[in-house]
Amino acid sequence: MFTTGGISASIHANRLRSQGMGSHEQAVKFANQDYEALKQECVESGSLFEDPLFPAEPPSLGFKELAPYSAKTRDVEWMRPSELAEDPQFIVGGATRTDICQGALGDCWLLAAIGSLTLNERLLHRVVPHGQSFQDDYAGIFHFQFWQFGDWVDVVIDDRLPVKDGELMFVHSAEGNEFWSALLEKAYAKLNGSYEALSGGSTTEGFEDFTGGVSEMYELQKAPRDLYRIIRKALDRGSLLGCSIDITSAFDMEAVTFKKLVKGHAYSVTGLKEVGLLCIYNVVICVCSSSEWDQIDASEREDLNCKMEDGEFWMAFSEFLRQFSRLEICNLTADALSEDSLSHWNTIKFYGTWRRGSTAGGCRNHPNTFWINPQYKITLLEEDDDPEDDEVACSFLVALMQKDRRRYRRQGQDMHTIGFALYEVMFTFFKGCQNVHLKKNFFLSHSSCARSETFINLREVSTRLRLPPGEYLVVPSTFEPGKEADFVLRVFTEKQSETEYDQITEDDIDDSFKAMFAQLAGEVYKDLKTDGFSMESCRTMVNLMDKDGSARLGLVEFQILWNKIRKWLTIFRQYDLDKSGAMSSYEMRLAVEGAGFKLNNKLNQILVARYAENEMIDFDNFICCLVKLEAMFRSFQLFDTEGSGTAELTLTEVCFVSF
Repeated sequence: MFTTGGISASIHANRLRSQGMGSHEQAVKFANQDYEALKQECVESGSLFEDPLFPAEPPSLGFKELAPYSAKTRDVEWMRPSELAEDPQFIVGGATRTDICQGALGDCWLLAAIGSLTLNERLLHRVVPHGQSFQDDYAGIFHFQFWQFGDWVDVVIDDRLPVKDGELMFVHSAEGNEFWSALLEKAYAKLNGSYEALSGGSTTEGFEDFTGGVSEMYELQKAPRDLYRIIRKALDRGSLLGCSIDITSAFDMEAVTFKKLVKGHAYSVTGLKEVGLLCIYNVVICVCSSSEWDQIDASEREDLNCKMEDGEFWMAFSEFLRQFSRLEICNLTADALSEDSLSHWNTIKFYGTWRRGSTAGGCRNHPNTFWINPQYKITLLEEDDDPEDDEVACSFLVALMQKDRRRYRRQGQDMHTIGFALYEVMFTFFKGCQNVHLKKNFFLSHSSCARSETFINLREVSTRLRLPPGEYLVVPSTFEPGKEADFVLRVFTEKQSETEYDQITEDDIDDSFKAMFAQLAGEVYKDLKTDGFSMESCRTMVNLMDKDGSARLGLVEFQILWNKIRKWLTIFRQYDLDKSGAMSSYEMRLAVEGAGFKLNNKLNQILVARYAENEMIDFDNFICCLVKLEAMFRSFQLFDTEGSGTAELTLTEVCFVSF
């Protein structure tokens, strides 16, 4: 999880991401704590680890109901597992749902997600790394990995757990000497600032933080017509599916329906049969008869029924819609899937901020400021190939997530109300352009083609959409203007949704250039005979090459720009006839023609007047001039659709070319 500290920090974070930092294989070290180094120090010194960043003290418990000196935290002790059990174990007989018993904390949403995780051993051990125990080189230190806002984060903790009246206060295992679930909960509490920060939430939040996937939620009383197909496709992709029954009051919690389903509990959907049967999993056993069940062959019926005693049962799809209130789906990214045969979503990620007075414009109810919100362009290239659907459309998910809001609860803040809208890029002069930011008049005269179902104060708002192939702008916003936050916008598409700039990919770039990019990304290149590119030149170059609208250059974009600079440097030296390190107006004209731009006398005079200093043009101004010329020529070609050499421009188009 990279800290935010202005433009330089964002550039640094993106450079690290381009090198693989933040992936599961190179998880970010939370608060720069290195698990292996800290453990080795403890082993060598013979001491047990004590975490100074999440100490065994009252503030780690909470700030309101669990605040220091509150009734619930009075007489709390912090004890290590070796003080609570004679033979403490990390995991006993594999991780199962019986390892997850809720304590005095309203985080059942988190525990339900952990429970679902135990059904997939590969996903579980991405979160709970192998090789941890209370026997081999035990030093009182453990670590867990969570996905946080686009990056995998490694969180280190000590094993001192809060105890009251001789019992663990929070999550615990039915096995009295098993502690992996309690330690996992503590690491997640540290990540969010305190145990109390975990109170209240959605199972999808836990799903995402354990997998890096993107979630969607369906109210089953108004389920979409194609929900059956959505479930089938989700299971084919290895997605995690959870369902639950709403409670209407505190008395409803854990109430049992006449179908023997438990209200307020989270169940998992683990299978689907074409005859209309869903496989549901929970520790509460429920048997629902149905006509669909009678259509299963006796031998297959016996196979389906074999896990009933373990809490797994089959239910008719129609009955499922009647009995359950909500379905949550967590769609996994390709790196989380263990089988190559599973189809998967393609993922695009954007990192952004809402800042008061500049980028926090609020929703469409505020037309004077809505346009200042960040805008992100996506291109849907291929329609779905679903044989059951005749409509030419692209299926995709848009998910907007606000960052770090749980950590602000201690300061009395909570989730903002967020949502997003999509607009089709219809104008020819914007087609193919990546760095597009539409202004107020556009939004006053055009309606959105799609949007989030609602603005809501959840960590993430996601919506499944289907639109024809084309180019679209996504505008994420808070409901009210002036609300500040960092966010991650993710777009999951069924088919490929972007083409690389100039047909170049990272695979085409050799390792030596990658190493140079890493070195140059934060430094001034010192070999050029110049004082360095001015801020204006840098902005101009970024505007020319910025394909993804992020206002910064990635590895591929920098490779293309660097090739241009090298070519223009050769031209500069070739036409700097007296080798003075600067050009006269005559030399400038020859150099511009040598770079491929045919200009008339009037334009040449304008360029010299604009870029000459003391009647000479240095390398910095020469590069700035060529970058702007290339941008202008490229823009004109967009308007000259017939190739006639002339084009009529509106005022908006003139502004587009100018800026």
